[in-house]
Amino acid sequence: MSLFKKILTAIVIILLAMQFIRPDRNIDNQASSTDISGVFSVPDSVKVILQNACYDCHSNNTRYPWYVNIQPAGWWMAGHISDAKGDLNFSEFGGYTPRKQISKLEGVAGVIEKDFMPLKSYKMMHKSARLSTDEKNLVINWAQRSADSITAK
Repeated sequence: MSLFKKILTAIVIILLAMQFIRPDRNIDNQASSTDISGVFSVPDSVKVILQNACYDCHSNNTRYPWYVNIQPAGWWMAGHISDAKGDLNFSEFGGYTPRKQISKLEGVAGVIEKDFMPLKSYKMMHKSARLSTDEKNLVINWAQRSADSITAK
């Protein structure tokens, strides 16, 4: 057997073995008392935008696409979700200190305004995450009003 065939066989075996090592799924079907919609008045229009454009990475409930079942895509996605939840988790928002809530809401407004979020790679695969100018303004204004309401308390 040539060296090329040995290397190719090893790669195929490794790729097949990888399929049996799967990361945990980010699915919590329990309604969280600390969810942002339980802490703030979130208009339905804003809630739908957040669910379509943000919650897959920034909550405890991810809607998984088909390709997550192919490793290493599943590992990559699990790491991405873990990092995103570390930055902001809408499911745990009520557990943040008021100062952190203000910071996160201002951050939401800022990253949407600068078009940093949702990520371009996410928008390519999720048409509903491609926000119109009106949708962006709706979320930005809501986030700023919510941050101001905490500051006023």
